[in-house]
Amino acid sequence: MAYTSFGEFVRILRIQHHEVMGDLAEILKTSVPFLSAVENGKKNVPTEWIEKIIHHYNLDTKEQAKLKAAIEESKVQYKIIPVNAGVTQRRAAMQFARSFDDMDDETALKIITLLNKKEGKRD
Repeated sequence: MAYTSFGEFVRILRIQHHEVMGDLAEILKTSVPFLSAVENGKKNVPTEWIEKIIHHYNLDTKEQAKLKAAIEESKVQYKIIPVNAGVTQRRAAMQFARSFDDMDDETALKIITLLNKKEGKRD
């Protein structure tokens, strides 16, 4: 069974706290099948789960950062809301979406580098 980064993270937490998936599902006020779908990468992690997990497992700052990174790595869907976007920005977003599945790593890295330069970030 393939877990996402989030799935691995919370599974380790459950084991450390002697809990099963049903225990965490109850805390998150969700069903076991939905929690399983999230852990296996079929659904995104609901935003409201973050604080519940942090509070329940009493995560320190470093663990909270790991949780949030695991959630980001585990996203299966991203949403772009182009309300304030111009025509060119919208075209760029659509072209990116159409090209995404066929994009190789080299092209992806070039895009990341270009966007990081635009934001003033270093690689």
